[in-house]
Amino acid sequence: MNNTRAAEIVVRKYGGSSIATPEKILAIADRIAATRSALPKLVVVVSAMGKTTDDLVALAHKVTRRPEGREMDLLLASGEQISVSLLGLALQDRGVPAVSLTATQCGIRTDEMFNIARIRSIDTQRILDELRDDRVVIITGFQGVTDSHEITTLGRGGSDVTGAAVAAALDAQVCEICTDVDGVLSADPSVASNTRLWSKLSYEEAIEMASSGAKVLHPRAAEICMNYEIPIHVRSSFHNREGTWIRSREDVMETAEVVGVSSDKNVAKLTLLNVEDRPGVAAKVFEELAAEGISVRLIIQSASSEDRARITFIVDEEYVDAATEVFRRWKEEDLATDVLVDRDVAKISIVGSRLASTPNLAARMFVALARENINIDCISSSEMKVACVIASKHLNKAVQVVHDEFFALELKADG
Repeated sequence: MNNTRAAEIVVRKYGGSSIATPEKILAIADRIAATRSALPKLVVVVSAMGKTTDDLVALAHKVTRRPEGREMDLLLASGEQISVSLLGLALQDRGVPAVSLTATQCGIRTDEMFNIARIRSIDTQRILDELRDDRVVIITGFQGVTDSHEITTLGRGGSDVTGAAVAAALDAQVCEICTDVDGVLSADPSVASNTRLWSKLSYEEAIEMASSGAKVLHPRAAEICMNYEIPIHVRSSFHNREGTWIRSREDVMETAEVVGVSSDKNVAKLTLLNVEDRPGVAAKVFEELAAEGISVRLIIQSASSEDRARITFIVDEEYVDAATEVFRRWKEEDLATDVLVDRDVAKISIVGSRLASTPNLAARMFVALARENINIDCISSSEMKVACVIASKHLNKAVQVVHDEFFALELKADG
């Protein structure tokens, strides 16, 4: 990436809910126009409007059983092109010089992995030229172009990744992630009451929360900004109050603290039955899943009998169909006799610092779930996260009771 020093540049990303309607686009244009003098060099990255991407996916399913690959990326990329054009027109109507650019026009180069591409480089020359001409630069999020000029998309939440990568390439002053909440909260406010707004978090905490299901920031975006030391400001799209600043934590915490309860219901549990219990089988299983672009969240292997074993793992729901194709091949090879697919599961996690080395925190989470008679199917832990897989029907109650366990007394004391 071209790290031309340009500390005065601000990169601001607006998500789909922030620009879901023409009225919201006009409100964003008004906000940019009102703060133009304070932000002379502004780059705006936008997602597709509202549920446009979901609508395009649904449309593709009407013509094919498995919409994927090159043609799917070409279809999905159209959503962001509508958004940048409309915002550009709205800004120009307000007398704000603006130019909208596709990822191809501003040189966002990716690898060749359709639907889940990763950014390799950004040629910032066009962006810098437009900024020097005093224009607001509006860029399509979520997409890029390969060296062979094929359009690619970056996967769900990819506009965050675009915003972070552009901020890193420009060595921007800050990467602002503008959303429909006030910042990073201790839980999803639509599920848990009395959530806490954090004024600051470390990159590591933000990555863990995002990886566990928090929707305000993509973990890849936080990783990029951490690597290039670009501060992130997660804030509301609709007012100018401070949100949550994410940066390197200067004062390392010596006491464990839970900073969030995150949840994810878009997962599925897959169990391979009677797997050959010999060296190399697990390697084959997960190498072949990786070759299909299937990311695995949690893995449990248990011994069975007669040199056979059981392997259970959690994947994002969108990967279930692709994984099923791989399972058919394994059954033909007698690698496993059958596979169980359970879509009625969800994942709940507590995130913070030194969780795994402070057993009482995990125990408090388990006790809170037990009080509500919520059974835990699988458990995974790290230094910064304890995650449980439970029945999806219990997820909302689980989030509330676990959040109460760690934040109710604190909020009562603050009050």
